[in-house]
Amino acid sequence: MVKFTKQFEGQLVPEWKDAFVDYSQLKKDLKKIHLFTNRVEKKHKETSLIGTIKSSFGKLSLFGNKQWERSRVIQVHRKLASSGSNSDVYETELLEKIADDTDAAKEFFVCLDAQLNKVNQFYKSKEKEFLERGECLKKQMEILIELKDAFNQKQANGESTQESKEDDSISCTISCEEDSIRGRTEEMQLQESCLEDLENNGEEAMESPGSEEPIKLNSEDTKLRTVSGRVFSCQGKNLKIKIPLTNPSRTFSAISYLIKEDLINQSSSKKCGPDGANKLRISKKKLSHAEKMIKGALTELYKGLNYLKTYRNLNMLAFMNILKKFDKVTGKQILPIYLKVVESSYFNSSDKVIILSDEVEEWFIKHFAGENRRKAMKYLKPHHRKESHSVTFFIGLFTGCFVALLAGYIIVAHLTGMYRKHSENTFYMETAYPVLSMFGLLFLHLFLYGCNIFMWRKARINYSFIFELGSENELKYRDVFLICTASMSAIAGVMFLHLSLLAKGYSFRQVQVIPGLLLLVFLLILIFPLNIFYKSSRYRLITVIRNIVFSPLYKVVMLDFFMADQLCSQVPMLRNLEYIACYYITGSYATQDYGYCMRVKYYRDLAYAVSFLPYYWRAMQCARRWFDEGETSHLVNLGKYVSAMLAAGTKVAYEKERSIGWLCLVVAMSSVATIYQLYWDFVKDWGLLQQNSNNPWLRNQLMLRQKSIYYFSMVLNLVLRLAWLQTVLHSSFEHVDYRVTGLFLAALEVIRRGHWNFYRLENEHLNNAGKFRAVKTVPLPFREVDEED
Repeated sequence: MVKFTKQFEGQLVPEWKDAFVDYSQLKKDLKKIHLFTNRVEKKHKETSLIGTIKSSFGKLSLFGNKQWERSRVIQVHRKLASSGSNSDVYETELLEKIADDTDAAKEFFVCLDAQLNKVNQFYKSKEKEFLERGECLKKQMEILIELKDAFNQKQANGESTQESKEDDSISCTISCEEDSIRGRTEEMQLQESCLEDLENNGEEAMESPGSEEPIKLNSEDTKLRTVSGRVFSCQGKNLKIKIPLTNPSRTFSAISYLIKEDLINQSSSKKCGPDGANKLRISKKKLSHAEKMIKGALTELYKGLNYLKTYRNLNMLAFMNILKKFDKVTGKQILPIYLKVVESSYFNSSDKVIILSDEVEEWFIKHFAGENRRKAMKYLKPHHRKESHSVTFFIGLFTGCFVALLAGYIIVAHLTGMYRKHSENTFYMETAYPVLSMFGLLFLHLFLYGCNIFMWRKARINYSFIFELGSENELKYRDVFLICTASMSAIAGVMFLHLSLLAKGYSFRQVQVIPGLLLLVFLLILIFPLNIFYKSSRYRLITVIRNIVFSPLYKVVMLDFFMADQLCSQVPMLRNLEYIACYYITGSYATQDYGYCMRVKYYRDLAYAVSFLPYYWRAMQCARRWFDEGETSHLVNLGKYVSAMLAAGTKVAYEKERSIGWLCLVVAMSSVATIYQLYWDFVKDWGLLQQNSNNPWLRNQLMLRQKSIYYFSMVLNLVLRLAWLQTVLHSSFEHVDYRVTGLFLAALEVIRRGHWNFYRLENEHLNNAGKFRAVKTVPLPFREVDEED
């Protein structure tokens, strides 16, 4: 049977952990009473005759009211808080001696009252927040339903004119005197990530009938006005449709749409009717985006309401269990008295959350699932894939295959002397080895990411919420290990075959196409359109890479800059990829001229540019975040990546011209960049080195129990950050090719990044927990504006 403590900690909402009942502290206080009681019982083993008679009479209901006897033990007072927050505060008064250690009993009830007051206050604040969201969403739904009804009416009427065959829209009747409001631009302050998640998850677009004819809304109480941030009136309120336009395609389409609408409205304004009315259209595409936003907001609201239900149930169980333990230790009947107070308290007696949850279900089933409850529950309560034992079996199988093939490859490479210095087989090291090292670094990084997921789950870090991953594109650590072992088995097998053919006497010209085909197969699998090989995760990866490459044009979310940080540790892999692409695209593999890509200035400069690209992308993300959020810390972070680019530039220049001057500059720039990076790692990314922390030079809250792990991690990060010293020292292993040494140092940087990842997400999780953020705030499309606006 699982202990309640483990059950409680396993089911609570991680971001709200501090708001739950501190069950462990209550157990500690109860343990003090228990220890003192045991010591007293040892001294007084014999019970007096009078005490025995009294206890016997007390058990008989004929000689007194048992409930009256209990009520005299404690009395719980309920009063308003002095802060004027209209919240009840509970305070327990001991009417008789409960335990031998009265001070310990008082301390227990003070802590118990504080926990009850904390739970009530938090529940009330979250309930208020979700009720406000629900009220706002209800208004948004009403507006959306009206507009959808307009499209349905449009299809029913079957109207069609040549004026609007180019676009599906609805026309609204407005006054010509109010046309000046239409030219105002929309504020771009909504989050792109929420809408993109909905689109990437494959949610269906609005199921309203397609038609090319605008319709007129002649209702007096529904006067609509504009699109793309212009004001329209609905239900007696001035509103705006706000769709996130923070990616290039939406921005450009919005600009062209505004120009088109202005031309149409200017031409139609000259044709105002006798009543001064004019037609203005609202695009069906914008309405479809608005529906997706409301759908996502309902999903997040429902998730938050379920979290609050879990919060109430777990806290109720915690109070019940700790009171049972108290009665068992002291021999008193406190449970019925105090539990009655807990049951009548606000967090347990309020039913507003349950009512709102039922309403959200009804809205979703009726308007987004076509009255299909099962379909609605797939969105509102997505089920995570069950972990299969077959996955574990194949991980073991592929691991064994990889180890055997790698051992065979190492033996053949040793016998042929492929990795020795001044070997005659330089051609192999220049052509096939970059493919092997590239895949090695890539899948080492992937393996470490699987280890990160395993550790995050053990530490109850909600990485899927931080990265905003849906249930369909969230990879479990077993999935990551399966992908990693299967891929590395295939790579080791192909490279073993390639090297064996060379050892048997086949020429490089005959077998050189094999590494290129291996790379091509992996690229085809990445973009494979069928729903196999984790399609949703593959396409999400492609989307993130696109966001990184065009980082100044896209709004930056956590997953984007986290992935960009990973690329900063994969510069050797990117340089190998650029060289291999040049080698096969230019046809050098056919002429066996492996030095072509290094001789031609264009390709040589491109290889150097690849070294700067990850830092450039990350710097542009910092610039974009500063532009969106206005926080100067992003500019300071940008300076870190600029210093890294300058250090990389001096290294490139030193490789061309090995002089004392360039060497001094490399040491100076790399030292500055390293100090900058270490400060940001420890203070900003990991949140450590806090002077007034309860844990010396760490932070107040730690997910790992052993503090020494954090000190060791800081030292390890410092040592691995100093890998650039190899550029100055030119250290290498005896009788081993310099490319193998370079791969070893690159692998150390990948290991450092995998180690860095855990503490980065730990700090992010603690920041979310500090602000009790457990659900996303989805932007809503319809915004009310004042008459002055």
